[in-house]
Amino acid sequence: MSVLVTTYNYARFLPAAVESVLAQDGVEVDVLVIDDASTDDTPEVSNRLTADRRVRVRRHDENRGHLRSVNEGLDALEGEYVVKLDADDMLAPGALARATDLLEARPEVGFVSGRPMHFTATPPRRPGSRTRSWTLWPGADWLAQRCASGYNTISQPEVVMRASTLRAVGPRPESLPHTSDLAQWLQMAVVADVGRVNGPAQGFYRVHADSMQRTTHAGHLFDLQARRDAFEYTFAWAEASGATLPHAAALLATARRALAAQALDRACRAYERGRTEEVEVDELRRFALEVWPSAEELPQWRALARRRSVGAEQAPRVPAFVARALLRRSAETIGEWRWQRTGVR
Repeated sequence: MSVLVTTYNYARFLPAAVESVLAQDGVEVDVLVIDDASTDDTPEVSNRLTADRRVRVRRHDENRGHLRSVNEGLDALEGEYVVKLDADDMLAPGALARATDLLEARPEVGFVSGRPMHFTATPPRRPGSRTRSWTLWPGADWLAQRCASGYNTISQPEVVMRASTLRAVGPRPESLPHTSDLAQWLQMAVVADVGRVNGPAQGFYRVHADSMQRTTHAGHLFDLQARRDAFEYTFAWAEASGATLPHAAALLATARRALAAQALDRACRAYERGRTEEVEVDELRRFALEVWPSAEELPQWRALARRRSVGAEQAPRVPAFVARALLRRSAETIGEWRWQRTGVR
């Protein structure tokens, strides 16, 4: 089992990430740390980590960017199974053995995910260890689910990939700085099946103000555009590579429609919360039309039109809109629970 840990100025997080790998039971691991020319204490911290012979470090003389570092590292890994771990995230205890059990039993599975546990300061102390069950999807079915929802259901540290499947799809697309991971999951689903370990957490995803998700990759519109680009990239790649993907055009259309609906729904929320000056409402509306030219036929378009007719000042006081917001919040809570338990969103 080979694990890549990429880092840039994350010296404060790096030891916990690497130690979460070295502490895994039931698997033999090797760790490659790629330091993308950090300017903090990462060189000193990473040198101390090499006291364990299972850890090696590559250090760049100049910053090459996150995705170039990721692709360099993944290409250098030699294990049959591989993990890509950001330095601010961690593996859950026992995660690699649980995922490997599934991959060994089901050679048609290209990657295994599980339940990610998000945290801000201290990782959960007792995340559980017993596998409740496995879920197995034909790759085409998992891909169709992602198109229907338009969402990425994977945080990242919870994934273990089969190296042969990873080689089959190639490097992460550097043209997708925000959603290269989503594109890679979609690509792997084109060529292999997908598995999930149900029950205990498989990865710990750290939420903090300095993460790329909350700095360079922040914003609802940015996220919607980036997910659109990941879906389009995947289907273009599948066609160019000659991969068998039935109903490809219909699947891509489904994803585009889902993203348009989400954009309009996000604009509706801005009216309901009195935040139209903070949220890019007009841009969201334009995006919906761009990604799905028939957006005016969607129920979310009509919902937005009703809120616009009332106006930003009055919309938060309209009982029907308030009720809709409460129903949406309840549905999201149920959806979050379902996602954590089954991986479906």
